[in-house]
Amino acid sequence: MRVCWFAAALTLAAISAAPPAYACAMLAQMDFRDIGYADVVVVGQVVNYEIVRDPVVRKRHQRFLDSLPPSSKLRETLAGPKSFITDYARFDIVVGEVLRGKAADRVTVTWDNSTFGEPDEMGPGSFLIALRDPNSPMPPLRGPSATVMPNPAPATLTVLQAPCAGPFMFETSSKEAGLVRRMLDGRAE
Repeated sequence: MRVCWFAAALTLAAISAAPPAYACAMLAQMDFRDIGYADVVVVGQVVNYEIVRDPVVRKRHQRFLDSLPPSSKLRETLAGPKSFITDYARFDIVVGEVLRGKAADRVTVTWDNSTFGEPDEMGPGSFLIALRDPNSPMPPLRGPSATVMPNPAPATLTVLQAPCAGPFMFETSSKEAGLVRRMLDGRAE
């Protein structure tokens, strides 16, 4: 019985403490036709970018670590994650152009890149970003496995991203941004 409890606790700790990089078995190829799931597509500057850390998971993780002996190899192994799968990014987009849907001059959005983790910061520049309403359908699974968390801010637009594939967030001068523009204009190859 004690072994079962330990195995269950270890599994729970591993799931809640797993770095986002392990949420997908492998990166799936982006399907640009997923742009059809976008409610809003804008071009603009990302400002006020921040990672929103999940305090509940951190507290649960710390309680689990505290329950382990101080010299435990398991404690040493699990003590390191700086990010958790339930963390997400929140930022504003200073909108310069609206390609689909309706958007204010400044839009606050979320990005839960639980499949690969969010970068600590976003570089400067202009981005083409496709967004979807969290209540709208999302693109289908593109890889052999994925972890999809509930939207952390159900009233806020979120970056369009199929599980295990990359986000629809491209530097405006990139070939990907050009392809999305052509698709939205009905001129895709």
